[in-house]
Amino acid sequence: MQFRESERVELKEIVTDNIKKEIIAFANCDGGKLYVGVKDDGTVIGVDNPDSVSLQISNMVRDTIKPDITMFMHYETIKINNKEIVAIDIQRGTDRPYYLTKKGIRPEGVYVRQGYSTVPATDSAIRRMIKETDGDCFETMRSLNQNLTFEIAKNEFDLRKVEFGLNQMQTLKLIDQDGLYTNLGLLLSDQCIHTIKVAIFQGIDQMVFKDRREFSGSILKQMNEVYDFIDLHNQTRATIEKLLRIDVRDYPEVAVREAFLNTLVHRDYSFSSSTLISIYADRIEFISIGGLMPGIDLEDIMAGLSICRNQNLANVFYRLHLIEAYGTGIRKIMKAYEDNEEKPKIETTQNVFKIILPNINAKYEIGSIANSNKIKTINPIIDDENYLNDEEKVLEYAKSHGVLTKNDVTKLLKVSASTATRILQRLVKENQLKQNGKARNTHYTVMK
Repeated sequence: MQFRESERVELKEIVTDNIKKEIIAFANCDGGKLYVGVKDDGTVIGVDNPDSVSLQISNMVRDTIKPDITMFMHYETIKINNKEIVAIDIQRGTDRPYYLTKKGIRPEGVYVRQGYSTVPATDSAIRRMIKETDGDCFETMRSLNQNLTFEIAKNEFDLRKVEFGLNQMQTLKLIDQDGLYTNLGLLLSDQCIHTIKVAIFQGIDQMVFKDRREFSGSILKQMNEVYDFIDLHNQTRATIEKLLRIDVRDYPEVAVREAFLNTLVHRDYSFSSSTLISIYADRIEFISIGGLMPGIDLEDIMAGLSICRNQNLANVFYRLHLIEAYGTGIRKIMKAYEDNEEKPKIETTQNVFKIILPNINAKYEIGSIANSNKIKTINPIIDDENYLNDEEKVLEYAKSHGVLTKNDVTKLLKVSASTATRILQRLVKENQLKQNGKARNTHYTVMK
């Protein structure tokens, strides 16, 4: 019997650590045979104890390779010219990619056969193996990164008094049946690779940026931070009807919440592009990557039909009491605007789902927003064409008086304490005001 290395044959004189890579490569490709006790040139030198060699390799494979590959390996002792060698037949595995436990599902941990050699797999080859094995559902596929932590998720679950242990992670499908993290686990982990970009524009187009932020980390962390950022810029306008003062926010909070959660739950995370949220003077746009699911059109969505792209993620949000079990989000958005002349719009393409919420208070603007560098407003309390916006008035007051408090802002703008706090927080975040003191002694000064 002659031995020669090939794409499906590997020869080894003795058991070495590299044998693990050869076994992984065969299991990830088309299978192959590994002979121990044979030199690279085909010379048979044999092994002293074939049973011991087989046991050593078996233990090595069981302890250092994942998923379990032992069922795809067959050991045999062959005697040639009074010398014994160990022949190991490795079949193509069904749970590819196989990888070194310590390295994870990365090129340095996943190997394939390339001609007569064993080489690290490329990222694209790894993704292809995962897709072939797990199917097309992104959230149930195994995560390429298995070194995940869940500090933010644990805090969020604790805050809502929901258990979050190993059993719950398996039930929620953050961990698969082999004990590996799925892409859903990646989304909720502190290592989530997807981001949300929020931009605030001056006027009704994208000519001038007022502010822009990119949010990263666990999708639950992004959820809270982005909502707070939007809420901070969701301003309140006061109107007077006889003796009654009415505060109206630019966007109904329930509409913002539902549009934002819809963007998170229904986006296609197999794309690396960021979720986009754009705030203009007259509208806010939520742009989610991934169009409608196959077989569904916009009329179905407006009629209340909901087919979720990420069912497991939706289940997590349901457990956290963030969404309801049935697709009521779009109806809630529309209902929030039922008393308003302008209604929300939904636009779709093959790869984009966009929700547009009109600014309820935009009707108070004077002239053409597009041609104005500064939006002029009519305020029912101060009717002045040169009226400064709330932030500018607060800054002017701080500059002229040297210091101001929340009470000063409530009196100056004739707004509620919560609105005053929101305006002050926004100016602090924009590094225009500095917060000093604590509790009742809190006051603000202009940043130098």
